[in-house]
Amino acid sequence: MSQSSQSQQSQQSQQVRAPAVAGLFYPAEPARLRADVEAMLAAARRADDGGTAPAALIVPHAGYVYSGPTAALAWARAGARRGQVRRVVMLGPAHRVGVRALALPGCRAMDTPLGPVEVEVPAQIEELAAAGLVVTRPDVHAAEHSLEVQLPFLTAVLPGASVVPLAVGWVAPDRAAEAIRPFLGRPDTLVVVSSDLSHYLPLAEARRVDEATIERILALRADIDHEEACGATGVNALLLAAGERGLVPRLLGSATSADTIGSPDRVVGYAAVAFYEE
Repeated sequence: MSQSSQSQQSQQSQQVRAPAVAGLFYPAEPARLRADVEAMLAAARRADDGGTAPAALIVPHAGYVYSGPTAALAWARAGARRGQVRRVVMLGPAHRVGVRALALPGCRAMDTPLGPVEVEVPAQIEELAAAGLVVTRPDVHAAEHSLEVQLPFLTAVLPGASVVPLAVGWVAPDRAAEAIRPFLGRPDTLVVVSSDLSHYLPLAEARRVDEATIERILALRADIDHEEACGATGVNALLLAAGERGLVPRLLGSATSADTIGSPDRVVGYAAVAFYEE
């Protein structure tokens, strides 16, 4: 690494990424945000059947008014690993800035209205960076919401856990799975893939498409496309890795934006899925 690259990386490592969608996708005011997150988690826990702790989750990432209750179903289940998990490896799609890799934000923490979450770059991810699969791209993360919206839930459910935030660009699912395999099933690590389902279809069609997508996820079929899930690459990567490890997926809940305040003419679909050791 050149001296200038080392200097740039050192400067980036001291930065804290500011929230980009606080006040848009979720409340910016800390007390209100905490109350909303805790209320959604409480409702999710009431619906929880007390299943075992998951090794991985698929969680939606829209505004909380739309997908928050569905996201809470997944994060509430992660609460069974509170005090055990010290890092969350998180993959979410890069919606705004293209990149032909998995992108790290190049910061030491990602801030939220509930406080900062430490960013960790484990040795396994450093190895993937040396191979060119992982890059440091603050611009990819600057306005990206797919990972950010998960952080208030993470701080509420797994306080003190660090995050390995990987924005997924144009890479093949089997390559993205290389960032999941080293951590899947580790007692100190939770893997989270952030993804919504179909986008902007009429309600009846959206439900039909989403039901078919969920059926394939539960069958560990890693053939989801980006019309069916905006985070398809991360979802497929997790399905590949989960199949190799023998994990069992379980649907925790699904919904659409029309279930809250969205129009039934153009809806977005959501699902919460947990993956368990047999």
